Amino acid sequence: MSKYEALGRFLRDQRMNEIPMTFADIERITGTKLPPSARKHRPWWSNNPRNSVMTQVWLDAGFQTEQVNMDSGKLVFRRVVKAGRRAAAQRPAPQGSAGDNRHPLFGAMKGLMRIAPGTDLTQPADPEWGKD
Repeated sequence: MSKYEALGRFLRDQRMNEIPMTFADIERITGTKLPPSARKHRPWWSNNPRNSVMTQVWLDAGFQTEQVNMDSGKLVFRRVVKAGRRAAAQRPAPQGSAGDNRHPLFGAMKGLMRIAPGTDLTQPADPEWGKD
């Protein structure tokens, strides 16, 4: 049994399709500190099954990581449907959750663009636009 198996049990017990968590939440559930590379390197959170023991735990529980924000130490585990996991996928999503209606790329670019404070996004980029 790996030291991260408690995370797998926690994820399997969840009824929601999206589980937002912080790195501290994961440490609290597993009872162990994440390795320093988990806080420094985005690829540590990839869904590559050969990545790490912990990656295999969340994949085996039927989840993938999304929306990993290294600066704030947050991520979302999203339930994925595999051939052997159809029964869980057919469970109705809790009211108010997005369910599986979102496109897989939804949120993929979240946190990658910053808008300078004071920028009015409703103003045209070219002040001369629309003037004849």
